[in-house]
Amino acid sequence: MYFLAAEGAEHNPILPIWQEIVVGSIAFALLFIVLAKFVFPRMEQTFQARVDAIEGGIKRAETAQAEANQLLEQYKAQLAEARTEAARIRDDARVDAEGIRTDVLAKAREESDRIIAAGREQLAAERQTIVRELRTEVGTIAVDLASRIVGESLADEARRRGTVERFLTDLESTGTGNGTPAGAR
Repeated sequence: MYFLAAEGAEHNPILPIWQEIVVGSIAFALLFIVLAKFVFPRMEQTFQARVDAIEGGIKRAETAQAEANQLLEQYKAQLAEARTEAARIRDDARVDAEGIRTDVLAKAREESDRIIAAGREQLAAERQTIVRELRTEVGTIAVDLASRIVGESLADEARRRGTVERFLTDLESTGTGNGTPAGAR
């Protein structure tokens, strides 16, 4: 050691000692061989497994993304089809409702017209019945009055009928011209 230390005193501090370079080189070569033979292949396997996992994950993610996009497009198409179908059903329902409404209104108008016509017919029948009853009553009253005025009995049916008809004709001719007696205004 003294020898090395003695030489070290004359030694240039910038240049290393050649024995240290040899020992360092041998140690480096041994370390490199051990690392290259055992550690680097393990590290390469680990890196390759990690790369495969990442690339596989990316591929799986891309596949899943493509499937998700395809499903999204299918759902959008189904949704658009459902909306179109719903719009068609709404339009059909509106048309059906309008048809039903038209039918109900037509039936209501027909029923209303039928009721009005029946009412008019009934009114006309009642009017005719009332006119007949009034003619009979007016005829009877007229015959009674005429009997009292004339002073003779108008019991003869033919005479009575003729007198009543004459009286009613006179009443109608003196009326307004629409068939109503003058006193019935």
